[in-house]
Amino acid sequence: MKRFLLVNILFCLFMISAVPVFAGPLKIMSLCDFYYPSDGGIEWECRKLKRGDSPVKLFGEDWRDVLRFNRLDRRHFIAGLSIKVPKQLEDIKEFTPMPATYPDAAAEEKFILVDQTEMFLGAYEYGELVFSFPVAVGRKGNRVPNGEFRIDAVDRWHKSNLYPVEGLGIPYPMHYGLRFYVDKSEETWPSYWIHGRDLPGYPVSHGCIGLSDEEMQKEVYKSPKKVLLQDAKTLYLWVVGSNSDNGKFHKIKFGPKVLVVGTPPI
Repeated sequence: MKRFLLVNILFCLFMISAVPVFAGPLKIMSLCDFYYPSDGGIEWECRKLKRGDSPVKLFGEDWRDVLRFNRLDRRHFIAGLSIKVPKQLEDIKEFTPMPATYPDAAAEEKFILVDQTEMFLGAYEYGELVFSFPVAVGRKGNRVPNGEFRIDAVDRWHKSNLYPVEGLGIPYPMHYGLRFYVDKSEETWPSYWIHGRDLPGYPVSHGCIGLSDEEMQKEVYKSPKKVLLQDAKTLYLWVVGSNSDNGKFHKIKFGPKVLVVGTPPI
């Protein structure tokens, strides 16, 4: 009898240890499954990254464009991930799917257009595109709301009061935060922000709009070693402009309009 109980206990312990445990959402390891309207005019092939691969090693001076084409940051350029590689890299030179002009914003000194279908953001001055960046948007069940909004508050060192950094347990940094919407129809008044975060190449946020922030990644994850991509900082400084900014949360009256449209690929 004792032997029978011992065998059962050992079997149960084995089964517990055999069950996989996920600290967060399941990771997607192929970006080739996502279709964007801007893919239509570009021939590409799917390539699985190998150990030792890096954007510069594979694509030279075109590495930024390949990452933009995949809506990806350098920290997530990892072995085992499959990415889209254009057959002719010149086809994605200075890649952007955002329109060069947006006539409806011609009267706006500054205007932000977020296209969730393309997972891209465009910054406009009097209807003319001045720069654009890939973004991470909300996953299913946590979508970014579509509609017309306005940046009403900024917070250079904003951090989440709800979500921790996976595996570290510290509040998730949302640096260079630009608040564009507070949903007062909900009891908890959830806030929606544009801010710095990881860009894994697919919808992953809890409802905010994320831009590449290697400054944050180096501080939190110690990677990459050299900061090159600072999309969140660029947008933040453009919004604030010459206005005073103490780096802390404060409301503003000069914030640009934000138009969010489209549906993410998943």
